Amino acid sequence: MTSGPHTETGTPPLTPPPDPHPRQPKLLAPAGAIDCHVHLFGPANLWPFHPGSRYSSKDALPETQIAMQDTLGLAGAVVVSGGGYGQDTRHLEDVLMRFPQRFRGVALLPDDVSREHVARLDRLGVRGARFVSAGHRGALPRLSRRVAELIADFGWHVQFYPAGDDLLDNAQALMDLPCPVVLDHFAAIPAAGGIEQPAFACLQRMLDTGRIWVKLSGPMRCAEGDMPYPQVMAIAQALVAQNPDRLLWGSDWPHVNMVGREMPNDGDLFDLLQDWVPDAAKRHRILVDNPKSVYGF
Repeated sequence: MTSGPHTETGTPPLTPPPDPHPRQPKLLAPAGAIDCHVHLFGPANLWPFHPGSRYSSKDALPETQIAMQDTLGLAGAVVVSGGGYGQDTRHLEDVLMRFPQRFRGVALLPDDVSREHVARLDRLGVRGARFVSAGHRGALPRLSRRVAELIADFGWHVQFYPAGDDLLDNAQALMDLPCPVVLDHFAAIPAAGGIEQPAFACLQRMLDTGRIWVKLSGPMRCAEGDMPYPQVMAIAQALVAQNPDRLLWGSDWPHVNMVGREMPNDGDLFDLLQDWVPDAAKRHRILVDNPKSVYGF
């Protein structure tokens, strides 16, 4: 099984920190709103980065994230294990044990994860297992049918992060899984290609099945340039028009790997929802009702 905190043999590049002064958004969050995609790191003296991580980060602590939730008017967040700790779940477990009211979790599981391990994580509030496509580098797990079948017994979902337009290559394998699927960051579809590209048509077909969820998160992951990532608008609005009951929102705080790019302010990121989802009832579904269904808040 993948080892836990350890001494690094090499130091991956340091990712720029998030804006330390999130602005209070103009958009009023509905009561119970949830951020469905954040990452946490540190303290570094207890939780050094995995040597296979593509990046390192200064501390992004749960206390700092909770303060940001309060600024944005949110009730909680989902901690998604990033590549920083590889397939070691102990940092995530520590966070969930200390802050059970404010966080749920999605884990990068060891390839040989046991039922007992999954049961322990389930008790702590983990609700999904994350995998990435072959287009991503780093200490990250690839899609595993065995693990998907195991977590299905606990009512979990598979969270999958495609790369570029490789959703086309992975769609059938995802639809064949015995559990729901959550797709990260607009399914990573290149926003510059718009809503006419084959990868977006594939995403729409998947969304029509009612078996997948899509995160309106990380616009900087699928669009070039800086705020307000205008290329993402058409994709976001098309997804909302198609099926708001299967959409989630996430900030992607603390926005790792923004080297050479403008760091967005999290209040401004939240305000993008005014244009992506102008209807208040649909925003309530995406921010409150849908996270309750997926993560059990």
